Amino acid sequence: MSFNLRSKSLLCDVAYNMSPLLKIFSIVLQISLAGLLVLSTGCTRSANRDKDSNTFVFRIAAEPPHLDPIRGIDHVSIDLMNNLLEGLMQFDRDMSVIPALATRYEVSKDKTVYTFYLRKDVVWSDGVPFTAEQVFYSWKRMLEPKNAAEFAYFFYDIENAEDYNSGKVTDFSKVGIKVLDPLTVQVTLARPIGFWATMTATPAFFPVREDLIEKHGSSWIQPPHFQTLGPYKLTSWEHDKQLVFEANEKYWEGTPPIKKVIGLIVEEATTAVGLFEDGALDLVRHLPTQDVERIKKDARYHKQSYFRGYYYGFNTTKKPFNNPKVRKAFAHAVDRHAIVSVLKGGQQASASWIPEGMLGYNASIGLSYNPDLAKKYLAEAGYPGGKGFPHAELSFDQRDDNKLVAEALQGMWTKDLGVKLEIVSMEWKVYLDKTRTDPYPIYRMGWGADFPDPNNFMDLFLSNSGTNDTNWSNPNYDKIVREAAGETIYVRRKNLYDQAQRMLLEQDAVIIPLFTESNDYLADPRVRNFYLDKMNNMFIKRFEIAAD
Repeated sequence: MSFNLRSKSLLCDVAYNMSPLLKIFSIVLQISLAGLLVLSTGCTRSANRDKDSNTFVFRIAAEPPHLDPIRGIDHVSIDLMNNLLEGLMQFDRDMSVIPALATRYEVSKDKTVYTFYLRKDVVWSDGVPFTAEQVFYSWKRMLEPKNAAEFAYFFYDIENAEDYNSGKVTDFSKVGIKVLDPLTVQVTLARPIGFWATMTATPAFFPVREDLIEKHGSSWIQPPHFQTLGPYKLTSWEHDKQLVFEANEKYWEGTPPIKKVIGLIVEEATTAVGLFEDGALDLVRHLPTQDVERIKKDARYHKQSYFRGYYYGFNTTKKPFNNPKVRKAFAHAVDRHAIVSVLKGGQQASASWIPEGMLGYNASIGLSYNPDLAKKYLAEAGYPGGKGFPHAELSFDQRDDNKLVAEALQGMWTKDLGVKLEIVSMEWKVYLDKTRTDPYPIYRMGWGADFPDPNNFMDLFLSNSGTNDTNWSNPNYDKIVREAAGETIYVRRKNLYDQAQRMLLEQDAVIIPLFTESNDYLADPRVRNFYLDKMNNMFIKRFEIAAD
């Protein structure tokens, strides 16, 4: 049977509008009937643009869970917010912070008071002036107990912020956030933090509008209600299909060179690569593991390391994983190098939670592969050879590489511990909600740097962290991590992080870091000035489309 262009188009229409399971079936059907993968059939329908137009089209790996800073805490949402919203500061190509909505800031000698001076004549995309009151509202909103913002803990270094968020303090005037005048915001910290200004370049600190939220409720993030201070406006959001941005002509830095941006939601990595090869995408990240060797031969292939750790966590409140000996047994039964060899994507096996290249990285920290010790710990926990071990689930979000890792772990734990686990997977948005509310006993997660400092990795597991899905709490760990955040002497700070990592990874064995991820991607050379930094940030406003 042969397929003409029309039949290809119909197949692509179907593939874009069916469930993930049926999408997979559709691809398999095409292979059997035509000997062609979807990735070679020219599915260009959703891009709907000419190759020479001033449009940048990139792959989004899943439906964005949320574009509200108090809800968008995952990498998919953050990637989009970085291009739709704006902070007081921003990251340059080298990950240093430079002025954005603030022209400058001043720090007191004791590093506890930060004063930000905002730009004059900055307006939102609908022409409404930008003011210090909007910054105040946004940061207060992040700390409101009723909002249960998961990144509220990013603000806990501010005087009385944690107590307000927990309800211990009810008067917000006692929190160290003040408006000094319409263009000046001042923050008073509870203790010295030398890197605090860097955090204002992250989405948790991006200003939003009270009037829009009051008028439209949760739909304020939907077009046409969405208004921005950032380089792009969100003009269309077809859920589970695509998002469309258009250049913000009122942006304070000037209208971006690329006038239109399309984010295609393509869950299957092989399909995304096919769309790239057919000219329908300019950028594809998260390449399919099974096809990496072929893709590496493409001149448009790039690889770089970045600050992102891949780990499996334990829900420490669920039996039998409330027992540290069980957790240690599972950790010692993991052969990280075997997992990395299966993935073939340049990942670097690592038992350390702080990634290489960042202060605090220590290759000697963590529980290494030791089957004999693993068996010993499991026996001491009451399950010799895995006998009597209860039914437990191993969970991950649907992605080809995640499936390979989960199956590898399942096999290792069966071989070395005699334990059989049930594998559970689900779509990213559903999985994230499940992990945040009622984590499986063992769950997959990753963490990429929001700002280039080890505090961003270590405070993830503080007792009061909104992203601590392990439900683990260790007051000594909390104390040491907070002390390290304020330490300015390199050697002392590193020693503190060594202590904290040993508590997290060895003493209590709360998570099992597997590797730091490699950023493998395909990028069309027609996109000039393209780069991804070591935090995997993509700032489209700095790109240009080359004229043919």
